[in-house]
Amino acid sequence: METATDAAAHAPRPKVILGIDPGSRRTGYGAIALANGHWQLLDRGVVAPPASLSLEQKLHEIHAYVLALLDRLQPDVLAVEDVFHAANTRTALVLGHVRGVVLLAGAEAGLPVCAYPPATVKLEVTGSGRAEKSQVAYMVARQLALKERGEAGDAADALAVALCHAHRCATGAARQ
Repeated sequence: METATDAAAHAPRPKVILGIDPGSRRTGYGAIALANGHWQLLDRGVVAPPASLSLEQKLHEIHAYVLALLDRLQPDVLAVEDVFHAANTRTALVLGHVRGVVLLAGAEAGLPVCAYPPATVKLEVTGSGRAEKSQVAYMVARQLALKERGEAGDAADALAVALCHAHRCATGAARQ
């Protein structure tokens, strides 16, 4: 039986990766494309449903937006940040719901979905699993040769997830 790691080692290197940083208030996304042997920014942004919506309506809006992104960007893979261990159980539960609709969108699009814990994302992008958000944003900007210094936020975190997957694919350690 082939494991996800074995399958990733034999799979062709993706040309477009969509990274998602799930959040109930703000879900960040970032797409990178392989061009001339280097990863380049394709798109980035944030899905921010109005606070006045119910949880069900927010989930519906996030799901629809991610489906539209998948249709527009045509990624080869969806990379998602795993749920972190939150002190607040309700926060972790809501975040799990958001992550669920993102995973559902990937499954509906027929994409492989790979998930990475926050510490793994930080380690792959900065070299330290305990890096601060500003350090992650700086390294994302540097690795993608962006003109800005790197602004911390949900889109930068999503790009970090995409870069994490790119790094893991290069070493055959991608996770599904």
